[in-house]
Amino acid sequence: MEVDGGCFCLFWTGAILCNLVHVTIAGVIVLVLAHNGQDAPPMPSRPLLRSLRHAISTSLGSICYGSLFTAAIRTLRWAIRGLRSRIGNNECLLCCVDFLFNLVETLVRFFNKYAYVEVAVYGKSFNCSARDAWELFQSTGIEALVAYDLSGAVLLMAVILGGLVTGSCVGIWTWFKRRDRFVMVGSTSMILGMILVGMSLVVVESAITSIYICYAVDPSLISKWDAEFADQIAETLHQRLQHRSGRDIPAHMVGVQLPNPAPEMV
Repeated sequence: MEVDGGCFCLFWTGAILCNLVHVTIAGVIVLVLAHNGQDAPPMPSRPLLRSLRHAISTSLGSICYGSLFTAAIRTLRWAIRGLRSRIGNNECLLCCVDFLFNLVETLVRFFNKYAYVEVAVYGKSFNCSARDAWELFQSTGIEALVAYDLSGAVLLMAVILGGLVTGSCVGIWTWFKRRDRFVMVGSTSMILGMILVGMSLVVVESAITSIYICYAVDPSLISKWDAEFADQIAETLHQRLQHRSGRDIPAHMVGVQLPNPAPEMV
């Protein structure tokens, strides 16, 4: 099985850019939460530029290193799909292998997005951030809340809806101008619309991920920002944990203090 180096570089570059945006948005969200409230220090000037500078300097190595895993898995899946088009026998086996790689990629991307929040806040290495994020999930029980999160499905529906609206509008216009290219132009516009809407919604997904991590580390950050929203999260988390284990929320989940962030983020 031959692996194309060009495909790997393409996947790696795309993953780096997406994770760079994710780390930047996570840094902005943490700055907003940490500097919100009466007793909090004032918000630093230009938080977006400060977070972006932190992402492309201190955290760039961790972003590139973490993106390697996603790029490697995607490259292997691309090679497997190429083999499926040339091999008639054992196609079922290749489908199973492709499914397993898809499952691994989903798990890696799931944990990576939470690890990158730790990278954005503390400037840790990727390995330390992934380990700390995993320990944070285990110690606080926040995974019980993440498991019932429907934001991903809502964002996916928004991406599909954006693609359908774009494809329909351009397709109608093409129908009156060039009917022979109606299908090609309409389908291409739908794909481009889905890509553009998906890129814009990465900001929303990063913000949601950052709120989960911030609440798990220090619930008072969310309380200072929006007390009613924090109470809703606490009540929902309490119900999920009781439903799962029949016990109350562990005491160590409440009042955990957020460690000092990286100096570049303050």
